[in-house]
Amino acid sequence: MKAIALRLLFCLPFAVGAALGFAADRAATSAPGDQQTGATAQEARLPLDELQLFAQIFDQVRRAYVEEIDDRTLLEKAITGMLGELDPHSAFLQEESYEELKEHTTGEFAGLGIEVGLERGYIRVISPIDDTPAARAGLRPGDLILQLDDRSTQGMSLDEAISLMRGPKGTMIRLTIGREGSGEPQVVEIRRDIITVQSVRWEELEPGYGYVRIAQFQEQTGAEFRKALTKLRGRSDGLQGLVLDLRNNPGGLLPASVEVADALLDGGLIVYTEGRAESANSRAEATPGEALPGVPVVALINEGTASAAEIVAGALKDRRRALVIGTRSFGKGSVQNVLPLGDGRAIKLTTALYYTPGGRSIQAEGIQPDIEVPRAEVHEVEPKFTVKEANLGGHLAAGGGGETQRKAPASTALAADNQVREAINLLKAQIIFDAQRKPVDGGRSGGD
Repeated sequence: MKAIALRLLFCLPFAVGAALGFAADRAATSAPGDQQTGATAQEARLPLDELQLFAQIFDQVRRAYVEEIDDRTLLEKAITGMLGELDPHSAFLQEESYEELKEHTTGEFAGLGIEVGLERGYIRVISPIDDTPAARAGLRPGDLILQLDDRSTQGMSLDEAISLMRGPKGTMIRLTIGREGSGEPQVVEIRRDIITVQSVRWEELEPGYGYVRIAQFQEQTGAEFRKALTKLRGRSDGLQGLVLDLRNNPGGLLPASVEVADALLDGGLIVYTEGRAESANSRAEATPGEALPGVPVVALINEGTASAAEIVAGALKDRRRALVIGTRSFGKGSVQNVLPLGDGRAIKLTTALYYTPGGRSIQAEGIQPDIEVPRAEVHEVEPKFTVKEANLGGHLAAGGGGETQRKAPASTALAADNQVREAINLLKAQIIFDAQRKPVDGGRSGGD
């Protein structure tokens, strides 16, 4: 292997020279209309000096580093470093990491149930996944993982961190967490488990008001979302308003997010991408007709709403199909293509940026909600006794028999979640406002 690597290094300058000669010949034999400009030819030229520098450094490391490293491992580290330095989402995927990536799209895998990225040399929590060990341990979007057991994560690759967090079901791992606003790091022990992600969950918050929670975009999310809407519409009270919860949704499959947006939009643009390569430029359009015509929608987002979830929120906001409330989203607006290498490994490469229908880039900016509603704790206050007309003896009954109000069923989403409560209030206000704009029959007919 060493002899092969040395031959490769010695042959590298010649290979580069041959490539340059081929590029020059191609430019010389091109048709006049196809000839490259001076700037384009300069960009196409391979950096011979830097390639020679790489060969020198490779040789020095393999001969003089304190521990012997085989050539294959050293080249893999070079590839990992090259991709890792581009942006936080490009990566060289070994076989295990590639399989784990594919498992995420099907909804079942082993580990903690947490989506992570790189920030300031540490591992950053993008979002804990609903009902997983990470969520139950209280991890929050924005937390920095400073240590995994006794190993510092500073300078650690994302691939290595994910491998350390994974492990057999029932085993424990200790995370040292840095949280904004906390003076001292927090130590959290989490027991690993099999993570089965329920992509779509729904319930009726109050008669006529539905709630759909999308935890992650997987292969079946679009179909499950439409099924949830059908069930909500089929309730005895029908569906007057919908709360779409995209909080702490780390994203997932782009086609699934397009299907969800398509269900709520009547044709028109959902999202488009722009990149350097022509193949990276694309547009996703909604089909004519929508699943909830005339039903108002409020979408909930927060700092854990990322990627595909931001595409849905951005499309619904720009197309004025939903009122978006909560806090500014994560801002992961880049497109990654996974390119298999044929030997069980792959590279994940950022190739384009997402843009909302209004032409706004999601990358590093996120989606700004229409109404800022920070998360807060909700405590019910027992009202003091007050005297009303109905408490007075001999009070008159309401004319027309009055209207009996039904008590809303208990809802875990509504009980202690101020953002969901605010969403319901906004839906009710919109319905009342729309009703007030319609002509009202006073119930009395005039004489001829």
